[in-house]
Amino acid sequence: MTTPATAPAAPLLDRLRPRWTRPAIVANLVAQIVIVGTGGAVRLTGSGLGCSTWPECEPGEFTPRFHEATSIHPFIEFGNRTITGVLAVLAIAVALLVFTDRSRSAAYRWLGLAPLAGVAVQAVVGGITVLVDLHPAIVGGHMLISMALVAVSTWLLVRSTEGDAPPVPLVDRTTYALRWLLALLAVAVLVLGVVVTGAGPHSGDEEVGYRFAVDPYAVARLHAASVWLFVAVLVVMLVRVLRAQVGGRTRTVGLVLLAVTLGQGLIGYVQLFTGLPIALVNLHMIGAALLAAGVASFAGTLRSRGRVPVEPGAGTPAAAPLTAA
Repeated sequence: MTTPATAPAAPLLDRLRPRWTRPAIVANLVAQIVIVGTGGAVRLTGSGLGCSTWPECEPGEFTPRFHEATSIHPFIEFGNRTITGVLAVLAIAVALLVFTDRSRSAAYRWLGLAPLAGVAVQAVVGGITVLVDLHPAIVGGHMLISMALVAVSTWLLVRSTEGDAPPVPLVDRTTYALRWLLALLAVAVLVLGVVVTGAGPHSGDEEVGYRFAVDPYAVARLHAASVWLFVAVLVVMLVRVLRAQVGGRTRTVGLVLLAVTLGQGLIGYVQLFTGLPIALVNLHMIGAALLAAGVASFAGTLRSRGRVPVEPGAGTPAAAPLTAA
C-alpha cells in the first residue's frame, strides 16, 4: 500500500515573507528615525561614556544603575545601545526577507541589503568618532549617514508597495524633473545643518565650543537660505500637482512634507534665538530625519511602477541574475 506524495513544505522565509516583509521594513524605518533621536540625546547630554564598557554597561552588569555621580547618563547611553541592537536585528530581518524574494527584481533585492550595510558602516564610524575625540567632521558624517539610511529605508518601503515595471510619471515632465532639484536641495539643507552644528556649542566636544573655523551665524544664514529655496521648489511642485489634479496620495504626502519643513524652520529659528537648548536641538535632529523620509516618500508618489508581483509557489524559475538593473 502506498501513500500519496505530498508537496514539499515551502522554505521558512517563503512562508514568512507575505506577512512579515512590510512590517519589518516599516519597523526598520521607525528604528532608523528613533536612533537619530537617541544618538542625539547621547551627544547633547554628554552621555557617550555613561557606560564604561561594552557589551556590558559596567563590568559584571549589563543594565545600568543609578548613581548620583553619573546621574542619568548610563541610562541614556544604554537606551541608545538597546535601539542599536534592535535596529541591527531589524536590518538582518529585512535583508533576509527582501534579498531572497525571487519574485522581485534584482535592484529591489539589492536595496534590501542597504539598511544592514548602513548599520555596519555606522558601527565603524561610531568607533572612529571615539578615536578622533569626537571631531565634529566625523560626528557630522555619522549624522549624515543616518539621514541617508532614513531616506534609503523610506525608498525601500515605497518599492515594497509597488511592482518592478518601468516607472511611469504621474505628473508632467517639468514637475517630475523638479524632484531631482528638490532632492539636491534637501542634501544641501542637511549638510549645511551639520556644518552649523559643527561650528557651535554642540559640535562634538563639550569642552570646546568652536570646532569649525567658520562663523556659525554666517553658516546658519546660508542654511536658512537653502531651506527657503527647498520650500520654494516644493511649493512650485505642489501647485503644479494641485492644478493637474494628481492622485490624492501625492498631494497628501507633499503637504505633509511642507508642514514638516515649515516646522523644522520654526524650530531652527527658535533654537537659534534661545541659546540652542538641547531639547530643541534634538527635536530638530529628529525633524531632519522626517524631512529625509518625506522627500523620498514624495518622490515615490510622482510615478507608478505597477502592482506588486505575486510571489510564485512551487516551480518558481531561477532568480533573476543579481547583476541586472
